[in-house]
Amino acid sequence: MPPDDKGFTAWFTGLPCSGKSTIADATAEELRQMGLKVERLDADIIRKHLWRELGYSKEDRDENIRRAAYLAQLLTRNGIAVLTSFISPYQETRDYARKQIGSFVEIYVKCPVEICIQRDRRGMYRKALAGEIPNFTGVSDPYEEPLNPEVIIESDREPVKQSVARVIAKLKELGYIS
Repeated sequence: MPPDDKGFTAWFTGLPCSGKSTIADATAEELRQMGLKVERLDADIIRKHLWRELGYSKEDRDENIRRAAYLAQLLTRNGIAVLTSFISPYQETRDYARKQIGSFVEIYVKCPVEICIQRDRRGMYRKALAGEIPNFTGVSDPYEEPLNPEVIIESDREPVKQSVARVIAKLKELGYIS
């Protein structure tokens, strides 16, 4: 990290099962090996432990991202490298997170929905396609692709190790790590 221990947030966004958590976890491990203080904020874990009351309506999704952005901002301002993995399907809430956090790098984990469906071990897409899960991103609820992410990873076309290397290179280029 630079001498002032400036933190940052790498915000991984993409469809369910696109590879956000896998790539963020591997990137976090790489940053730890570089000696950085790292925290991972994963949507499933955060929802389970901090705000179980939120559902999946647009309003609840927006509130989920507002709360996550606040948490990431607190960690970031205290010199922590924060790696999030939230679907964060709406451009407006990602813009809010960027503004709230400040030191923000958006990483779009792009993957065709057909591949995401193949990767889905929990059967969420199957249930969503059958109408059992309402408001499911990529099926019955939209995912607004990021307009200007700092990094676009096509997780169906490159191995995780290559994706991590690209994220690390961008963090270096932006001066967040050396």
